[in-house]
Amino acid sequence: MNFASDNTAGVAPEIMAAMAQASDGFAMGYGNDAWTKRAEQRLAEVFKRDVAAFFVTTGTACNSLAIAHMTPPWGAVLCHENAHINTDECGAPEFFGDGCKLIGLPGDDGKISPAVLKATLEKPQWGAPHHVEPSVLSLSQATEAGTIYQVSEIRELADIAHAHGLTVHMDGARLGNALARMNAAPDAATWQAGVDVLSFGATKGGAMGAEAIVFFDKERGNDMGRRRKRGGHLLSKQRFVAAQFETFLADDLWLKLARHANAMADRLSDKLAASGMKPVWPVEANEVFALIPRAACDRLKAKGAAFYERMADGVPASAGVKADSVLVRLVTSFATSTAEVDEFVSIASA
Repeated sequence: MNFASDNTAGVAPEIMAAMAQASDGFAMGYGNDAWTKRAEQRLAEVFKRDVAAFFVTTGTACNSLAIAHMTPPWGAVLCHENAHINTDECGAPEFFGDGCKLIGLPGDDGKISPAVLKATLEKPQWGAPHHVEPSVLSLSQATEAGTIYQVSEIRELADIAHAHGLTVHMDGARLGNALARMNAAPDAATWQAGVDVLSFGATKGGAMGAEAIVFFDKERGNDMGRRRKRGGHLLSKQRFVAAQFETFLADDLWLKLARHANAMADRLSDKLAASGMKPVWPVEANEVFALIPRAACDRLKAKGAAFYERMADGVPASAGVKADSVLVRLVTSFATSTAEVDEFVSIASA
């Protein structure tokens, strides 16, 4: 019963097989290999656009290098106050961005609202020489509350950002889960909606360690190759990351894996709700946030269940937080089974 993170799952068998195959024989290093070329072509096909793609192995590197490339050191990156880049990257975006400033914005259900973004950008607090200048809007898809930005919401926020001279970055660590839930095309939910650069995550979706910085305007990616090298993230044996992406995207494997994770989240959510532990936010991807009794939390841990407790500050008042309740985050993956879900709920509701 491991619901700590989709990072705790193993590697999808198809992707593991692809890496084993890539290990047969020799190949040129640093991206000068056939796997990288095919993976780049696959990305262009998925997004229906000629893109500039740069492969790395971690989400932190993917987000931080992408953001650093889009902002000057005196720039401000606007994101949700609970965004991963703001709370869980150990200052990496600021480090790689030569001191750029992240500014967290409030928002219900883990999302930034157009009204808050517009009001923030129209405050008279920006500009040289004393103040940072807004340069990037970063959106998490899915969000840290497990919710997703609908295509229309992305477009509205991107329009506001672009009108004020900002570029738009998307942290797509769980992009597959969001697209599978919306049944939206990758192009429609990214560049057609106004996203300029995407941190495309495969690791949480079933890869071993594969992320891609994707620029939808190739010229924006100029010199990213140097930035990636300078940041220590150009891999000599890049074919093993590229092989993961090639297989991840082939025949919509990434969406198939995401649909399974989403389905397990739905099953978990429905069964918890039926037992009086309704999730506090809509379950729109593969994360379930629920208030459970402390006694149930202790029983689950005693039985070996893995999950994280969270602070309940941002929980909606309508959720009815009780003194003895604990907010838990439960994450499903491509490897989650119905048996795990059912056992978890059975123990929690005993």
